[in-house]
Formats: sequence, C-alpha cells, structure tokens
Amino acid sequence: MADPRIDAWLASNPSPATDPFPGMMEAGLLAPEPSYAAIAATKAALVERTGLLGIAGAWGGRQLVYRFFVQGFGTEAQKAAYSSKALAVAISEPKVGAHPKLLTTRAVADGDGVVISGEKAWVSNGPTADAIIVFAVTAEIAGRKRYGAFAVPRDAKGLTMDDGTAFHALRPSRHCGVVLRDVRVPQSARIGPEHEAYERMALPFRDVEDAVGTVPLLGAFGFLLPRLGPAAGEDAALSLGALVALAAVFREASRAVVAALDERRPNPTDATLVGLRVLAADLVARIKAHIRQFALTADAATVGMLADIDAVLGIARGPRNARQARLAARLLAAPAPSV
Repeated sequence: MADPRIDAWLASNPSPATDPFPGMMEAGLLAPEPSYAAIAATKAALVERTGLLGIAGAWGGRQLVYRFFVQGFGTEAQKAAYSSKALAVAISEPKVGAHPKLLTTRAVADGDGVVISGEKAWVSNGPTADAIIVFAVTAEIAGRKRYGAFAVPRDAKGLTMDDGTAFHALRPSRHCGVVLRDVRVPQSARIGPEHEAYERMALPFRDVEDAVGTVPLLGAFGFLLPRLGPAAGEDAALSLGALVALAAVFREASRAVVAALDERRPNPTDATLVGLRVLAADLVARIKAHIRQFALTADAATVGMLADIDAVLGIARGPRNARQARLAARLLAAPAPSV
C-alpha cells in the first residue's frame, strides 16, 4: 500500500541521499510509529521508493531507539520529552565492540547527578541525534560489571563527536564516535533499571534490531527485481520467477518475526533470523548471477543497492556466524528421532 507521507516527503526533498530529514517532520514521518510492524513496513517502503537501503537506518534507527528504550523502559516524563526528538544509542566501544566484560565507560553518582566518562564507537545516527542513550558501568558486584543507561543531550558539556570510526557505506545513514569527559547529567537521565541495563535492554535490543532489520531488505528486493526484466527466453523467465518466489518467502518470514515483537511473545528461534540472513545472501547471489548469465546492464542504482545489501549482511558477521554454528551444535546434540 502506498504511503502518502512518503509522497509528501519526496515532493519536498528531491535529494534524500544527501540529507533525508528535511521535509520528514512536515510529512508526518517523524512522529513515533505505533508498532514494530509499522516501523518495519515504513522502512521497507522508504527503501523501495528511494533505492537507498541506508534510509532505513537513518529513519528507522531513530524510531527503534525511541520505541524500545523510551517507550519500553522510560518514565512518562521521558516519553513526553523525547517523543519528538532524534535519539541514538551508544553501547560499543573502540577495539572491544559491545562485549560487557570489556566495556570501560563509567557513570559515577555525584550528589543529585551522575558523571559519565568514556568513549563510544559506531554510534548509528549519532551525528543527527538530539540525545544519545549511553550505556555505562555503574557498579561491579561479585566481580561482574553492572550497567545503567543514561540519556545525554548532544550539547552536554564534555561530550564530543568524531567520525574516526565512521562507517561510510549505506548513505544517507551516518555514524560516529562519542567521547565523554566528565559529562554530568541529572539522576532523572537514567532510562530503565539501575545496574541491569545491559541484560534487560542491550541484549534484547540486538534481537529487535535483527528482527526489524530484515524487512528493509524486502524493500531492497522490491526495488531490484523489476529492474531485471524483461526476461528474454524461458531460462531468464524461470530465473526471475525463482527470485520473485524466494522474495515472497522472505516477506512472509520477516513479517512473522516482527509480528512476534508486537504480540510480546518469544520470537521464533534463532533459526528463523539466521535463515532470513542466509536467504537474503542467496537472493543477492542469484540476482548477481542472473545479471551475468543474461548479460543485463546493471545501472548505477542497481549496483549501489547490491553493494548496500552486501554491507548490511556484513555487519556483525561474527556474532551471526556464531549463532549459525550453534544451530548445528544443537542439532548434533539432540537425540536421534525414533523410527
């Protein structure tokens, strides 16, 4: 179904690849979406209309951070304060990623406030954020680091941003590093539980990102497949038809995964998310093979979209490969079915 908000936005912003946000507020695209399914559907529609997979990160990342962290764990005052703000989340740190044993950014209580010091990397949407939700060590209990999450305004004294860790693919999404030098925020800046932010917020957010992040790839395939025709001959028609069929499987599975989030039931097992990534990679390989086999001329938009999909599938490849390996381990460890 066409989204009139996207029509209105594109009419006022003919260059979304440069800066996607002008015109979004007026078109109604920056109001919080009512569900994860709505976020996912709009992400896919934006990608299909613009041919920019990075638009899903630029627009959708802002929506996801608000819905998961603020609506899910924030106070009523925080929900009201940030409903119209651009938010980013900062968990990873240089050289260590997001491993909870290795993170060093700390938040120390100081009277009626908290002082945060440390460095964050790979902060998606950080350059355009009004505030950044920073994960920091708040205590060490029985040798284990405990974490809190704090909303830090971008103009807070002691906070600086840099693009030293910038990821330059997937335009127009933007990323940065963040340095915090004795940044003071009030106690009311804390979002979510004290000392339990990592296990209750950071870890579940990975699965939310993975689940909602599959659907923009559907928009990418919706953009690419019509550009592969017309099919000349039976072999080309069969190849293109197979791509259409596999994209339909991808659509149904990705929607089911996102629906589970809104229904507050456990997502399908890791196998579904892993399977979607494997299927996406297979679709990309098939599209590239189709272009080569039938001597099609791929225009710049097609080449750019394929490169962006490759970039998305390459993000966090290590943890995803570990999940995939665990699936095999579970299968081999399970007792053989009786005959």
